[in-house]
Amino acid sequence: MSGKTSPESPLPIRTVLQMVAGWIGKLGTIWVEGQITELTARGGTVFLTLRDPVANVSARVTAPRGVYEATVPRPADGARVVVHVKPDFWVNRGSFAFTALEIRPVGVGELLARLERLRQLLAAEGLFGAERKRRLPFLPGTVGLICGRDSAAERDVLENSRRRWPAVRFKVEQVAVQGPYAVPEVTEALQRLDADKEVDVIIVARGGGSLEDLLPFSDESLVRAVSACRTPVVSAIGHEQDTPLLDLVADLRASTPTDAAKKVVPDVGEQLTLIRQLRDRGRRVVGGWLDRERSWLASVRSRPALADPVREIERRAEQVEALRDRTRRALGGSLDRAEDSLTHLRARLVTLSPAATLERGYAIVQLPSGEVVRQAKGIGAGEVLTIRLTDDRLTVRTEPEQGADPAPAAKPARARKPRKKPEDAVPDALPME
Repeated sequence: MSGKTSPESPLPIRTVLQMVAGWIGKLGTIWVEGQITELTARGGTVFLTLRDPVANVSARVTAPRGVYEATVPRPADGARVVVHVKPDFWVNRGSFAFTALEIRPVGVGELLARLERLRQLLAAEGLFGAERKRRLPFLPGTVGLICGRDSAAERDVLENSRRRWPAVRFKVEQVAVQGPYAVPEVTEALQRLDADKEVDVIIVARGGGSLEDLLPFSDESLVRAVSACRTPVVSAIGHEQDTPLLDLVADLRASTPTDAAKKVVPDVGEQLTLIRQLRDRGRRVVGGWLDRERSWLASVRSRPALADPVREIERRAEQVEALRDRTRRALGGSLDRAEDSLTHLRARLVTLSPAATLERGYAIVQLPSGEVVRQAKGIGAGEVLTIRLTDDRLTVRTEPEQGADPAPAAKPARARKPRKKPEDAVPDALPME
């Protein structure tokens, strides 16, 4: 079209608008979703403004009264709806609008189903994992607070925090906490506070509201922005029963803004009490340990070995002397018994010894071979015999019996002095009876 026009031959505005209307008319019908922000009825037509729930974008929608009244329940201002529309361009006014063919309200059940699907998607990505949760600082130097403008949530957090720790500092970002501007403003404030190195923890606070009012805090872009923060984030949205997705991705969830102040800022009174209790407990523990050690030391010192060490040595010396005397008595008794036994054995040996028999006048006759002569039979004349007496012995030669031929006179053999033996020695043979 630009090639066919020039300053000398421009197109009339009606032609251009008719061409625009033709292009828009070719789009056909589509389903759109949004939030009703303005609703007015004039005659047989209902005029409403359909705003995007996240971005600052809106469009005019006209609906015949029959289409509007056929919707059950009838949508009111602020309701989320899905509309089957046909885009129209009004040539006479040069304006664009949608014509509603059917309106369907988005109920709570549908919203909850959408949130559940989004929750499962983000959970599968690991955004809600416990290992991603960061621990809050014990005493933050500066606390970042994102809240509504002049809201009760802001007052609750500030007043309770300063009541607990008067020296705590805050950087407050006042933003829209519901409506189409909530998500971008909260996200921008979150990024500013996260980039500030003085901020140690960030609180996102909002009071209670309906499910539709809290929908911005379940927006996917905001949830991902919180997960990307390097600073710990505390979610304090609504009341205890409200659970937007921001609660799941935050490092800590607080049931209310007041609860967030209690969890982020420690109570100086409670900390002083805790310090005093710990100090007293430490003193009791150390005192008890010292008392036990003193008791143990006194018990050890009272033992005889340490109380009177010389007495213990004397007692041991007495034991040694007693053992020594007992050993002497035992050894002396053993020697006495052995001596008595030896005396008895000696007396028995003396009694049974052949020497005792010889002392009574008996003698022992032995052949040169040492054999004892027990009878005269078998002893020839002239045999040399040894006669053993008590103290010595004689060597003799036998003579023939009377009446026999005289044998040559035997030369008396020279007696040899026998070797002395002790009295208790056993002789070579018993005396002959």
